[in-house]
Amino acid sequence: MAIDVRPICPVGEHECIIEMEQTVDMVLDIERSKRPHDNPIPRPVPREELVCDTSKEYSSGDTCYPSDILQGQPWRLSEIFGRVVAGTCLASSAADGSVSQPVCINVPHEREVYTSQGVVEDKNPLGNSRCFAIPATGPFEMALTKQDLNLHLPLTEPPLYAERSFTGHGQERGGVQALLTNPSATSPIEFIYLESLPWFMKPYLHTLKARLSGQNSRQSDIIKDIYYRPALDRKRGTQLEIHVSIPASSTVTLTYDFEKAILRYTEYPPDANRGFDVAPAVIRLIRFNNDTFSQTYLRTTSLLLPLPTPDFSMPYNVIILTSTVMALAFGSIFNLLVRRFVGADEVEGNNFKKFKERIEGRLLVLKDRVMKKKRKNQ
Repeated sequence: MAIDVRPICPVGEHECIIEMEQTVDMVLDIERSKRPHDNPIPRPVPREELVCDTSKEYSSGDTCYPSDILQGQPWRLSEIFGRVVAGTCLASSAADGSVSQPVCINVPHEREVYTSQGVVEDKNPLGNSRCFAIPATGPFEMALTKQDLNLHLPLTEPPLYAERSFTGHGQERGGVQALLTNPSATSPIEFIYLESLPWFMKPYLHTLKARLSGQNSRQSDIIKDIYYRPALDRKRGTQLEIHVSIPASSTVTLTYDFEKAILRYTEYPPDANRGFDVAPAVIRLIRFNNDTFSQTYLRTTSLLLPLPTPDFSMPYNVIILTSTVMALAFGSIFNLLVRRFVGADEVEGNNFKKFKERIEGRLLVLKDRVMKKKRKNQ
């Protein structure tokens, strides 16, 4: 999910407006999405229900190679999302009740698609796509039945490949490397590369380098312009925009170094050792194959930044050890200060002389018995 915020200033007007666009990209496993309805707990599929690819040479009664059952698999919106679409967004509906932005899908024209009543279907005669105009009110349901069609959608080549990763090691500094590839064999491409970095990730702008793989070229031929806004600690992050131009069939490697800041112990999340999320880079295409793009955006994957993390268990260990030492010391000192030492003869109700005489009398009795036994033996 991404939210793009940009100012729009109409020509001839003094006031500008801010436009916010939310984009959600989702990859769904149809079989897994439909599972909670009839099989909420994942279990192994029974042997008789396995769909095997019998075209394999080693396919037999006890050997099964899973077949691609997603081709032509039936599905509907209510099965995947658990409910139908309740009308359209009021902000995107026109005054007459129609929808300015229809719902479009990429499926072959030969495959049948069923929708709710009141939905107008419009097939694109130039490609394998169709759009549906949804009324502003009423539920919208779309269903595709199982059809055995040996048709595949042609995969269009993207105008740009982007890959971003961390480099370096250690808890003090690191680096970022972005691989940007132009797959076109005839046309160059221009785009804006935007990095929105958190404040605790401080890049060194003088280490920014751009080079073409396998070619000798000047950095000024690749980077046309740079806009840099430094970060303010705990207030705002770093914004880095680079205007890049890549020749045909070329790969540009963008690299820069950065320094990791040390946070306060109260600023670490509960799972501090997991790392901190770094937002993906946003790429806005400007010109490709002599065509000008208006609003075409690409995004790289997000990154996970490990920061210097203190040992949060050490305070607890110190507290436990200190408390044990204090308990032993305080208990001993408190016992010495509070306890009163008295003699045995000073205790009330205890006659030490009578006790002594009783012990001496018992000893004399024992002595007499021993002497009598000796006389008898003699």
